[in-house]
Amino acid sequence: MGMDITEARTLWDPMPGWLDTASYGLPPRPAFEDLQRALADWRVGRTSWWPWNDATTRARAAFAAMTGVAPEDVAVGATVSQMLAPVASSLPPGSRVVAPQEEFTSNLFPWAVSADLRTVPLDRLADAVDASTRVVAFSLVQSADGRVAPVEDILSAARTYDALVCVDASQACGWFPVDASRFDVLVCGAYKWLMAPRGASYGYLSPRARAAMRPTAANWYSGADPATSFYGPPLRLAEDARAYDLSPAWFCHVGAAPALELLNDIGADQIHAHNTALASRFLTALDREPTGSAIVTVDVPGAEDRLRAAGIRTSIRAGKVRASFHVYTTTDDVDQAVKALTG
Repeated sequence: MGMDITEARTLWDPMPGWLDTASYGLPPRPAFEDLQRALADWRVGRTSWWPWNDATTRARAAFAAMTGVAPEDVAVGATVSQMLAPVASSLPPGSRVVAPQEEFTSNLFPWAVSADLRTVPLDRLADAVDASTRVVAFSLVQSADGRVAPVEDILSAARTYDALVCVDASQACGWFPVDASRFDVLVCGAYKWLMAPRGASYGYLSPRARAAMRPTAANWYSGADPATSFYGPPLRLAEDARAYDLSPAWFCHVGAAPALELLNDIGADQIHAHNTALASRFLTALDREPTGSAIVTVDVPGAEDRLRAAGIRTSIRAGKVRASFHVYTTTDDVDQAVKALTG
């Protein structure tokens, strides 16, 4: 049995009023402490880089476990757009890609550079897939307003026309149960719901997707044996998703590994129930309908100033207040935000 979420919350030290995990997540104490030890060792030259690399291996394995795939099918990188770039740049000239028009640009610009990108509203995405479609790209959960994509409809349309499905799960992994094997590519920036330092990303690259890709950022770390890939030809890359690894920003993965492992110990189902219950409490108190997402938006006159004055940290997206709720969020955080907006 996994860790109870009430017990788990004691491993965070948030200031009251943090409702902005959709911008960046707060690290659990084990992740922060591991990172501080690594930085202290680095400062005085107390260690080699191998322990930092071991954390990268742990983080890869934890992300694979979280998303239901094999570690051999997971690449490590730095950003969502960087991880999508080899997919986009490997498409035949003129390939049609369809995506939501409200999509975060890290999952738009790589396609716009390399392909014929067509955008439509999210709720019409499945209908826009046809015989000319090579790739369907979308976020599982939208950054701007927390809408959950109609995955079943999109997958059905993509399978009908044999299109690749490339998903950004940056606003999903960590609170929303995810099975990456349902998609051809799934990438995730780890600094939001996975609560890692910015600079770590993980991606599931299916064998089908890899068969159509070129490792355009090949480097020593993507070698079949990185320890013997420092110098000279020939090209000798890994035969699995590691061929698409970037040389890791080690300290980001040092902070990521304990956070990912802790999330797995708590379990996505328990976190999903906790987060969406708090989001529903927030919306219901404001006479709005719950959405089933951990990210919500509200349009209240003067909301930004009211929340700031009360010490509540949220974001403004598409002209509305965006609030997001995670493991460390409490009912007191929610109630104080509601009080600020209704008082």
